Amino acid sequence: MAPDALLPVFIALPLIVAAITAISPWRALNSALGLIIPAVNLAGGIWLYAHTAEHGTIGHVIGLYPGGAGIALGGDQFSAIMLITTMLVALISNWFAIISGETHARYYTPLSLVLLTGVSGALLTADLFNFFVMIEVMLLPSYGLIAMTGTRHRLQSARLFVLVNLSASTFLLIGVGFVYAVTGAVNIGALKGAAAGNGPVTVAMGIVVVAVCAKAAVFPLHTWLPRTYTSTSAAVMGLFSGLHTKVAVYMLFRIWVVIFDMDPRWNWLIIAVMVVSMLVGAYAGLAESTIRQVLGYQMVNGMPFILVMLAFTQEDPRYALAAGLMYTLHHMITIGALTLNSGAIEETYGTGTISKLSGLARRDPLAAWVFAAGAFSVIGFPPFSGLWGKLTLVFAAARGGDARSWVVIAAIIIASFGAMLAMFRVWREVFWGKPMQRFPGNLKVRGALLAPSASLMLISLAMFLAAGPLWGAATDSIDALLDVDSYSTAVLGPDPVGVPDTANLQGGQ
Repeated sequence: MAPDALLPVFIALPLIVAAITAISPWRALNSALGLIIPAVNLAGGIWLYAHTAEHGTIGHVIGLYPGGAGIALGGDQFSAIMLITTMLVALISNWFAIISGETHARYYTPLSLVLLTGVSGALLTADLFNFFVMIEVMLLPSYGLIAMTGTRHRLQSARLFVLVNLSASTFLLIGVGFVYAVTGAVNIGALKGAAAGNGPVTVAMGIVVVAVCAKAAVFPLHTWLPRTYTSTSAAVMGLFSGLHTKVAVYMLFRIWVVIFDMDPRWNWLIIAVMVVSMLVGAYAGLAESTIRQVLGYQMVNGMPFILVMLAFTQEDPRYALAAGLMYTLHHMITIGALTLNSGAIEETYGTGTISKLSGLARRDPLAAWVFAAGAFSVIGFPPFSGLWGKLTLVFAAARGGDARSWVVIAAIIIASFGAMLAMFRVWREVFWGKPMQRFPGNLKVRGALLAPSASLMLISLAMFLAAGPLWGAATDSIDALLDVDSYSTAVLGPDPVGVPDTANLQGGQ
């Protein structure tokens, strides 16, 4: 079997196993498969990274029709490293779900596996329409996971989640349809440089970008995330934190490099939107009443840190995009750890409300240590991954050497200070103070419940200690992303048909 023929397996395997778990009456088997499948895709991601590092980008067209017509898939180091990290977060979130009893719900495992199907497909698809399809494959089980887990407000949150994401999906489909109407193609490789001019392709892709930004919870389309994610269970929020928004980040990077050709005319617009999003995400959490609501705004705060790097690709695209990827990997691990840590506290004490908790540093020192480590990482303190994540962002922004650099570096510092205030508030209210008298003295967070979040923070610590190899992996992944010609050749195949002459569709630079 040719290596490229393995790409559909990443998508098909979790979908097939989801069907098995949906009809299987054995809870232990279903729980085991909920761990095995993300572990298999994780191992597959490692194989894909190693293979593409040696042999370059691989592509596969489902259907094998002449001229490359069919469902195109593409894999390179960039998609591989995102696949590895998403599957890692999914694996540990499902581990927490088993420990906390979430998998007792009949359809938790099949729904989570369908979600992984969509994630794998979105990270490997090579055309915009199938990206829309995979986004919908991700959303359908997400509706169920929100509705069946979490607080009494979950149905209201599920309604908001459905309304926002269906609206964004509709907008995305309109944009994709517009792209096809003006170019006759939706293959990302075929649209190489198509939006780098003045014309209908730019407008069409602008609609696509706005829709994807809504799914990434970028200001002003961000308020749905902290209002919906926090009403579901911690296990599901952990899944969502590492999957939904990060898939959107992946596609925005791909679109910016391949289709927009890193057009510098949009730099100031990107900076303006991302700076405001940074500040809103950093300080809005100060008014929230639960731990996970504060963390929800930290998720919102993380997205612009990543995406603002798109505005610095004209000086050194490799460094800027690698810095954004470095922060993406850190954010997925750290927010996942904090979410599962707060979930362990909720499972034990029956609440995550800040005003109802106190003195946990004395009662549950391990839970306090894990939270403190996560808070340090979010703020950017050593010895955790957040330090290198933020330093690389600052260094990348500084390379601009103009007003953009000053604005973005100032925003990073101010937003980091806001994140520090939000995390210190949680620490002061929840972990300091006198131990709670309303709970028995022997009631403590079980070590098993803390193990998933502690594991993620150990990974964050390892990312700090192994910053050199990690940076090397990030830059290699970005090199693959920037090698647009190889990507286009791989996903279009030999003698492609229907490749548009985009130069005649645009009005020039």
